[in-house]
Amino acid sequence: MAGVLETIAVPRASAFSSARLVPIADSSISGGRRSSAVNFSQFSGLKVQPNRSPVSFSSRSESVRRGGRIVCEAQESTTVTAAAVTDKTWKSLIIESKLPVLVEFWAPWCGPCKMIHPIINELAQEYAGKFSFFQLNTDESPSIASEYGIRSIPTVMIFKNGEKKDAVIGAVPKTTLATSIEKFL
Repeated sequence: MAGVLETIAVPRASAFSSARLVPIADSSISGGRRSSAVNFSQFSGLKVQPNRSPVSFSSRSESVRRGGRIVCEAQESTTVTAAAVTDKTWKSLIIESKLPVLVEFWAPWCGPCKMIHPIINELAQEYAGKFSFFQLNTDESPSIASEYGIRSIPTVMIFKNGEKKDAVIGAVPKTTLATSIEKFL
């Protein structure tokens, strides 16, 4: 019988002091169906999003509906990330910006770029309102990369009042980028 396999990574219950687990053997049985209680009260931003089309298993006499997926309610609404910039938007977003701007020059095939993306996004959250953060894909906007002499990626440049002020080449620690940002606040 072919079945649908859904996976989710859940940490061990012993790691959560507030977790209350009821073993299946001790769980209540109602209507021939076992139910167990798991209470993770410290995770208030999680909810179960129902599947759009429930899966039905015909091998049983009764139809079984599969739940859904666990999603974070706040993830998209509160996350500040570096926005994309292109040749067309370069002037309005970078050159004419009232705030200092950090631009990461990257490409999708670049391994070190993937390592620095989370660092850039963390800094975007920490310096929101004080600094603007953008990412320029050098494969899609080669003229800007060429204009600023980008020879290696990732390269992070800081602009203030439309002028290039600093450049950091390579995947560097968060502290290195934070130090560069602090110079221009």
